[in-house]
Amino acid sequence: VEENPSRQSYISERPPLSAAPTKDPSRSAAMVSGSGLCARWVVVDARHHMLGRLASILAKELLNGQRVVVVRCEEICLSGGLVRQKMKYLRFLRKRMNTKPSHGPIHFRAPAKILWRTIRGMIPHKTKRGAAALARLKAYEGVPPPYDKMKRMVIPDALKVLRLQPGHRYCLLGRLSSEVGWNYYDTVKELEAKRKERAKVAYERRKQLTKLRLKAEKAVEEKLGSQLDILSPLKY
Repeated sequence: VEENPSRQSYISERPPLSAAPTKDPSRSAAMVSGSGLCARWVVVDARHHMLGRLASILAKELLNGQRVVVVRCEEICLSGGLVRQKMKYLRFLRKRMNTKPSHGPIHFRAPAKILWRTIRGMIPHKTKRGAAALARLKAYEGVPPPYDKMKRMVIPDALKVLRLQPGHRYCLLGRLSSEVGWNYYDTVKELEAKRKERAKVAYERRKQLTKLRLKAEKAVEEKLGSQLDILSPLKY
């Protein structure tokens, strides 16, 4: 998610107090935060994104009004080896309320909930504004329907290949979660393999349909001949 340098402030365009406010039709289609994202749900593929960088960018977008769905949270990356991150998480597990541990802190094991908790720490979630921002976030392991049929985005500023030094150790959030009590790592991997097979079949079918459509269009153009010059001004 890259910041748009051409974003303008609406304060300078505000009409004087004596004039009646007019509704600008372009404002309804304007970007929510000037980042290039639209006001509809944006699906982010979290595969090989760094956890902290991804969370900070999403937190800002949520506060600006963007609605976000994050999929494949089990493939989020953390810098540092698996043993180091596991020891760090086990130290976190020791933090609890002595008299009633169920009162908190709550130690989430699922990757989607770990991402959710990370983003929550970057949002003033105890205010109405922060609670509304957090309600705009959805996070999932794998790619459940209907998001498997939707276009998925990446965030270049948070990608491991662009932010982590070559050769630096890292681990996957799903693997870490499976080491500390999450029991669905293998299940999600099996479901993802089935989804990829279905997506491959659908992609091949779309390629064949596209080839047939282009072939039919070419045959029609050859049949029409000189009439195409008459129809060309009417084409969209």
